[in-house]
Amino acid sequence: MNKRILIVEDDQFLREFYHELLAGEGFLVDVAGDGEVALKKIWEQEFDLILLDIMLPKKDGVQILNDLKTHPAKSPKAVIVVLTNLGQDDIIKKCFDLGATGYIIKSAMNPDQVLTEVKSYLRSSG
Repeated sequence: MNKRILIVEDDQFLREFYHELLAGEGFLVDVAGDGEVALKKIWEQEFDLILLDIMLPKKDGVQILNDLKTHPAKSPKAVIVVLTNLGQDDIIKKCFDLGATGYIIKSAMNPDQVLTEVKSYLRSSG
């Protein structure tokens, strides 16, 4: 069965880039451009992996993780990987404390590396 991935990213270029990259590998991909849309999707649909940007309009990634503590995702086994930029170590630690499994530094990875990371997180989730 194809794995379902939600990409939560407000940068349209990156959102489309990740969508094309992952859909091209056969994953079922959905996207959200802001935190409120993302939370609605996380609560209503099942995902195997959520790529969650930290800086988002309406609700940021940390707020989303916080909300998921009190109102869990429809698929509680979904792996959440934070999309981040360099120099956000404190925020990344907070995300781990709130249940994130890993992180991807957006500026430091080429498409092949992103795919390798995504597949690795999906394998570890079973």
